[in-house]
Amino acid sequence: MRLPALCSIAFLPLSLTFLGIPSYVSASSGPVVKDPNFVVQTYVTGICCNPTTMAFVGNSSDILVLSKNSGEVHLIRDGQLQPAPVLTESVRSAGEQGMLTIATQGNKTYLYFTEAISSGNPPLAKRVYSYDWNGERLVNKTLVKEMPRAYYTGGAMTFDKNGTLYIAAGGAGRYGKLQHFPEGEYDGISAIHQLAPPGPDYAIGIRNSFGLTTDPVTGALWDSDNGDACCDEINMVTPKFNGGWDVIMGPASNTQLAMLPKSDYVYHDPKFTWETEVVPTGLAFGPNTGAFAKYNSSLFVASFINGNLYRFELNSQRNGFVFNSPQFKGNSPEVRTGDSMDEIIWGTGFVGITDVKFGPDGFLYLVSLPQGIIYRIVPATVSSHDDILPQTIANNYGYLVIAALGGTGIAVAYVIKGFRVKKIRLC
Repeated sequence: MRLPALCSIAFLPLSLTFLGIPSYVSASSGPVVKDPNFVVQTYVTGICCNPTTMAFVGNSSDILVLSKNSGEVHLIRDGQLQPAPVLTESVRSAGEQGMLTIATQGNKTYLYFTEAISSGNPPLAKRVYSYDWNGERLVNKTLVKEMPRAYYTGGAMTFDKNGTLYIAAGGAGRYGKLQHFPEGEYDGISAIHQLAPPGPDYAIGIRNSFGLTTDPVTGALWDSDNGDACCDEINMVTPKFNGGWDVIMGPASNTQLAMLPKSDYVYHDPKFTWETEVVPTGLAFGPNTGAFAKYNSSLFVASFINGNLYRFELNSQRNGFVFNSPQFKGNSPEVRTGDSMDEIIWGTGFVGITDVKFGPDGFLYLVSLPQGIIYRIVPATVSSHDDILPQTIANNYGYLVIAALGGTGIAVAYVIKGFRVKKIRLC
């Protein structure tokens, strides 16, 4: 529901208009975080067709968000979802296919999607294209790489500290050399590829990664990798990394290690494993400045299926995690079915989170695919939606608005929520 165009209403001095918006979602019924110094805002709603990933573009607060099923790219500017997409591509959206992943560096934008002749038709290929952002649209489409065909699409992308772009390609049902079958063919799946500039495979043995990011301090790549019913992983991905698939998921046994063919790609156990399926997706390292600075030694990881936002504390070398709970002790920490995860759960109540990003404002943004929502986590001292336009407030919070036109000729609205009153200048 939108606020009416209050500035077009003729007000008498001190006249009042009352609007009731019954859409308030209380903390008890929506997502929450454990740290009482932070709260969760419903930042943008109504994003069509299963949003997958988002990115800030143009060295600004502008957000580009992808719609999986429609092949559209949408712009969010000043907290407002703009009415028309800035790009539409024809995609095949069945299963894990569709408009999947975005990565930006300044105005340069990269998209990964399953391209089709027309939407709904069989895919031509899984491709990565680059575009230029002109402030209003994505233009200058250029093919970067045609990705291997496999029914685990993966596709997480990240830039390293030097500006090199990488993409994770999932793989299943194949029997190639990158899945550790000595007689198989090289087919490019189950790998992290160097995209731009092009280069050799950075890692192999990847099953299905929906999260890939770079440690801003060490420059190391980290990924989340989804297991086959068992053993979802978080990995620190060093050059020539071997994730072990499809011989190994989770901490390796000596028997499994002996089954790996000899290679210059070196196997390393995960830095953390869930024995129970949680489907980890986006990852984000805490920033060094701003509201989340106290979490600058933390890695945040989202789960698609259980609504949790996890927080892992990095060790001093930033090459693993530190824990207090005894079930997480050891060189290859693993949470088994029935073990408590309280120590690592930082947020709860989210639904189908597919991406996690820190914004230029220092706040944490999360994309909910099934809800069509972007959440934002901010300090509790930030009054609810202080810097968001009135329409977004109307979309997400129940309130009573008292609009008035004073002697200055400036229309204002007083938003009353509970016992708190906020004054918003409308025009």
